[in-house]
Amino acid sequence: MATSATRISYEPVIGLEVHVQLLTASKIFCSCSTRFGNPPNTNVCPVCLGLPGALPVLNRKAVEFAMLAAMALECRINETSIFARKNYFYPDLPKGYQISQYDKPLAEFGSIYVPSDAGKKKIGITRVHLEEDAGKSLHDGFPDSAESTAIDLNRSGVPLIEIVSEPDISSPDEAYEYLTRLKEIILYTGVSDCNMEEGSLRCDANISVRPAGQKEFGTKTEVKNVNSFRFIREALEYEIQRHIEVMESGGKITQETRLYNANEGKTYGMRSKEQAHDYRYFPEPDLLPLLVDEKYQAEIRRTLPELPEARRQRMVKDYGISEQDAVVLTVTRSFADQFETAAKAAKNPKRVANLVQSELQGRLKAKGIDIDQSPISMNGIAMSADLVESAAISGKMLKDLYDLSFERGRDFPAVYEEEGRPEQSRDTSALEKIIDELIAANPKQVEQYRAGKKTVIGFFVGQVMKASKGQGNPQLINELLAKKLEA
Repeated sequence: MATSATRISYEPVIGLEVHVQLLTASKIFCSCSTRFGNPPNTNVCPVCLGLPGALPVLNRKAVEFAMLAAMALECRINETSIFARKNYFYPDLPKGYQISQYDKPLAEFGSIYVPSDAGKKKIGITRVHLEEDAGKSLHDGFPDSAESTAIDLNRSGVPLIEIVSEPDISSPDEAYEYLTRLKEIILYTGVSDCNMEEGSLRCDANISVRPAGQKEFGTKTEVKNVNSFRFIREALEYEIQRHIEVMESGGKITQETRLYNANEGKTYGMRSKEQAHDYRYFPEPDLLPLLVDEKYQAEIRRTLPELPEARRQRMVKDYGISEQDAVVLTVTRSFADQFETAAKAAKNPKRVANLVQSELQGRLKAKGIDIDQSPISMNGIAMSADLVESAAISGKMLKDLYDLSFERGRDFPAVYEEEGRPEQSRDTSALEKIIDELIAANPKQVEQYRAGKKTVIGFFVGQVMKASKGQGNPQLINELLAKKLEA
C-alpha cells in the first residue's frame, strides 16, 4: 500500500499459479521414470520425446494423486474433465504443445484460509488441473555453455497439477501465508515432496495495482520462476512499488512476464504476457475424456489424511496445548505423528510440547537443522519430560543432558544411560546444611521474608540450586526453606 503526493491510495491484487510435481514412479503419459538427478536425456521414450506416431496413455496414479490434492484443498471434483493441447513453441517442449486441461479441469472451487488482521481470510482456488511438465533448458554446467543452451528432456512428461488461486490475495504477506499453507497441505497428502530446489513446486505470481476502492482490475504482470516463498514476497513488494511509480508518473503498465533477480531485488521484463487464445487450445484427440465417478471419488476420499488445521484444533483439545504449540508440532505429518505417540505415552503431554518449544527449537535453530533431523527423538523428549515430571531430574540437569545429546548426535535415552542415569539429590541433611549457611549469610532477605515478602524464597531456591550444582530437588528445597524460614 502506498500514498502519492495527491494522497491516492493503491491496493494490490494478487493471484498465484502453483505447479506441483506428483510423486508417481512413472510419467503421466508413458512408463519412463520420474526420478530426479539421472543423467540428461536418459528418462525418455518416443512418447515424451514427441516422436511421430507415439500415443499417450494416462497414468492412473497421477489422477488419484491429483484428486487427493484437490480434495484436501476443498475443491469440487468434476466427474468429467477434458485434456487439451496447449500450443506454443519452446526448445524444451518437443511436441510443440503441452498436454494440459483448459475449460473442463479436474477440479474447481476450492479454498485455503490464511491469517489476517480480521482473523482468518478465505483465498479461493479457481481450479486444480492435470498436465505434463516440459523439459528443462540448461544454461550452464557444460563445456560450451557460454555460447549454447542444452536441453534435458528427463522432466518432459512428469505429471503436474496446476493450482490456480482467485485474485483474492491483497498483500505479499498474504501470498507468503497462502503458499506456506498450500505446501503444508500438499505435504500432508503425500502426493508431492514440494522440493523447490528440485523444481517439484514452482510458483508464478500475477500482480496488478489499482486505486483503492476501484472495482476494475489494473493491468497485470506475471513474475515467473521464483524459487522460494521469501523471494516471491520480495518480488511482489518490488512489483507493487514499480506499478505505483509508473502510474503516478503518468505511464502505463505493460502486460508482460517478468523475472526476479534475487541478488538485485528487482524484476526485469522477459516477454509480453500471452493470453489464453494465444495458445490455441483444443481438445487432445489422442485422449478420451477423464471420467471419475462418485464411487471412484469416494475410494480416494477415504485415503485423505487428517489435515494440518483440523489436526491442530484436535491436539489443542486432546492434549491441553496452546495453538502456537500445535503449529510447531504439526510442521510435518511425520513429526506430528511422533508427538502424538509420545504425548500418549508421557505423563504430561503439555510438558512434552513445552520442551519442544523451550529446549529443542533453540538448539535446532543454532545448529541450522530441521526438526526432523533432531538427534533427540519425540520418544526421547517424552522420557525427559517424565523424568522432570517425577522430579528425578531438574530443569538444569535436563538442559545439560540436551546439550550433550546435540554435541554427541545421540538421542536422550542413550545419553542419559551414558551419564549414569543422574538423579536429583534427595539428601536432606546435605541440603539442610546448605540452607542453614545461606540463611546465616543473608539476614536481610530472611527479614524481608518474615515481614511478608514471600517471593524472596525464590532467591534462596536459586542459591541452593547453585550451591548443589543443580542436583537438588526443587520441591524438597522449597519445603525445607519454608520450614527453616518460618522457624
